[in-house]
Amino acid sequence: MSYFLIFGVGVVLGITFGLYVKDMSFTFLLNQQFSTFSTNIKPIDSSPPPPPPPPPSRPAVRDIGLNEFLKPSKVMHDMGDEELLWRASMVPKRSIYPFKIVPKVAFMFLTRWSLPLAPLWEKFFQGHEGLYSIYVHSNPSFNETEVPQNSVFYGRRIPSKDVRWGSFTMVEAERRLLANALLDFSNQRFVLLSESCIPLFNFPTIYNYLINSTETYVESYDLPGSVGRGRYNRGMLPLIRLSEWRKGSQWFEMDRELAIEVISDQIYYSAFKKFCRGSCYGDEHYLPTFLHIKRWRMNSERTLTWVDWSKGGPHPNRFQRTDVNIGFLERLRSAGRQCEYNGNTTNVCFLFARKFTPNALDRLLRFAPRLMNF
Repeated sequence: MSYFLIFGVGVVLGITFGLYVKDMSFTFLLNQQFSTFSTNIKPIDSSPPPPPPPPPSRPAVRDIGLNEFLKPSKVMHDMGDEELLWRASMVPKRSIYPFKIVPKVAFMFLTRWSLPLAPLWEKFFQGHEGLYSIYVHSNPSFNETEVPQNSVFYGRRIPSKDVRWGSFTMVEAERRLLANALLDFSNQRFVLLSESCIPLFNFPTIYNYLINSTETYVESYDLPGSVGRGRYNRGMLPLIRLSEWRKGSQWFEMDRELAIEVISDQIYYSAFKKFCRGSCYGDEHYLPTFLHIKRWRMNSERTLTWVDWSKGGPHPNRFQRTDVNIGFLERLRSAGRQCEYNGNTTNVCFLFARKFTPNALDRLLRFAPRLMNF
């Protein structure tokens, strides 16, 4: 019995001590957790919440009225070529304009750098504002600050790209000029010129000749031999056959309807870009072939820009200062030939001439205004 009592007392003491230790551990743990929880509680901020962030900024949309849509005030813009061609190809369905339109001639200059004969053209354009538009495609690195602010050429350079002689970039530049000129709905005739071109008549004569013409002026002819048919690539079949292949001068003149067709063309343009490479010279074949296939009935198949190929070679004759005199300019104006204009015979077959060097400018300024009355 003694051992049994001692054992029972030990059990009771053990249980009591175990419960005490457990209660102490729970209390310590609870106090520790409560302390940690209390330190993590942040004071309640009674100030109002901050305003939400502003929405992402969007480019401001400038109001564009009818005048700006029909005649952009500036020729510089941020459109790429594809955007430009798409915009320029838009044609109104209504034939009656809701405004008075004065038809203009778009003079498009494809140049490398500056326009050395600009002073002659300044005299040509003087006094005829509102009847012409000017567009200049030059090397992108050309510094336009060289153009005086009082010049008719100031601010008339379009977004341009590098052009290499003999490459298809020439055709791309022509379409770029046409597309920019088409943005102005007043432009009804489009003439391509170079920095070495001069006018052979005064502005009223050239303006009336072009505005009243029922034809376009893109030289187009069939030429056997290596520099004609020899440049044809059979990869263009069946779209373009050899019998349809044509050659002609790069320097053209066309009406608005044809200009829209040219900048909208993707089928023939893509074929030429792919197959007319190297010695093919797309600027001498794309438009002549395109017109022969699509619009030959409305084309005169001649150019309005006189040039001298009598010395042969890949480049025409260049005229220096000593070449320029009254007799020489008179011969260019008639060119000793006759042609057809609106169904009638005329000896006014060329309105422009090239290639004139910069050192010929002083004599051109001396003789041309007297002969041409400008």
